Amino acid sequence: MSTPRFKPEDFEIYDMHAHIFPHKISEKATESIGKFYDITMHFDIGETERLLAAEAAIGTKRTLVCSVATTAKQVVSINDFIKAECDAHPEFIGFAALNAKYDDIPGEVDRIIKMGFRGVKLHADFQREPIDSRDSYKIYEAIEGRLPVLHHMGDYRHDFSHPTMLKKVMRDFPKLKVLASHLGGFGAWDEAEAVLEAGENIRFDTSSAVCLMSPERAVRLIRHYGVESCMFGTDFPMWDPKKEADRLLSLGFTEDEYRRMFSLNAKEFLGL
Repeated sequence: MSTPRFKPEDFEIYDMHAHIFPHKISEKATESIGKFYDITMHFDIGETERLLAAEAAIGTKRTLVCSVATTAKQVVSINDFIKAECDAHPEFIGFAALNAKYDDIPGEVDRIIKMGFRGVKLHADFQREPIDSRDSYKIYEAIEGRLPVLHHMGDYRHDFSHPTMLKKVMRDFPKLKVLASHLGGFGAWDEAEAVLEAGENIRFDTSSAVCLMSPERAVRLIRHYGVESCMFGTDFPMWDPKKEADRLLSLGFTEDEYRRMFSLNAKEFLGL
């Protein structure tokens, strides 16, 4: 990495990808993520207080918080938890959990909209549900034109969230707004670059991507999508917001381009 010309405090920062868990399961949940990806998590506990402290170190203004419903029975309790944390911390932007096997997706979508959620989080690899499955389409039918979806994208070990699937989803649901995490393909960036491109309703976050590739590769992929389509994200508690911001700042983009990636794109995407 080159020496950054800028510091995180030079910018208004929106972290568009962070996970939080209730106290009683936060350590176990964080550990399970590390085991799933066979990595050492930067934080051993994915709790709100730890997230707030980490974001304060770079002066983050707003943070998108979410959690994954790996089973249908977790949906309501996760959404109630995220709602409570957003009420307690106005700097949070809540994305609700859904699961393709939940028995009343339209009803829960109505509920989370009334609760003030700004989007939905899906993780096909954790949920073991392809993003282009018939059941996943029930979610898109309920949220298209109403809420964006934050998709975990790509995994070299599985095909649940392959970039080609997302391209099909976007074709079948032209009004669905998508934030494709990990620059469109965690561990599948060649495939993402080959089949995905920015459009009116698709954006990308930098979480668990810039830290896992060479600076040259990161710059090329961001340029491929367009700076105006990429947003800063940390994937807390997997990575440290300060280190992730520094990594992005080391890539040599202009001040205006960093301003877009750190906050302006997020505001436009969420209509803030």
